[in-house]
Amino acid sequence: MTTTRVATLAELKELEGEPLGTSSWFELPQERINTFADATGDHQWIHVDPERARAESPFGGPIAHGYLTLSLIIPMWAEVLVVDSVTMAVNYGLNKVRFTAPVPAGSRVRLNAALKRVEDLPKGGVQLTVDGQIELEGSDRPAVVAEAIYRFFE
Repeated sequence: MTTTRVATLAELKELEGEPLGTSSWFELPQERINTFADATGDHQWIHVDPERARAESPFGGPIAHGYLTLSLIIPMWAEVLVVDSVTMAVNYGLNKVRFTAPVPAGSRVRLNAALKRVEDLPKGGVQLTVDGQIELEGSDRPAVVAEAIYRFFE
């Protein structure tokens, strides 16, 4: 795990265009996939029926939902960048998201992020645009490529 830590929002401008770091690995066991299916109502067999997925799926077994993998960007992001003065941070959105490789149940993923842009907000705070790749352990291809937007306030 590699974390970038700064004291204030003003220091973020100096990091524009730079890599921020890499989170620790997060495991996606079948139990977590099943819990996500229950939370979202997406019980497609490629996710929740390991026997059928091994027999019939082109992936050779069950895979995590793309949105489950994407949702892990939140805890992983918290490991990549820490701004000591921030009192509130919000996820503002995503410009681009691609699910570029399936994530087999039991796999591990991590976030690798770079700070693309820092913009001042009209009423205080900053908006960060972050290029992120959710890497899949043992794969040359990332599982997810996303351009995420966060707003930080002091």
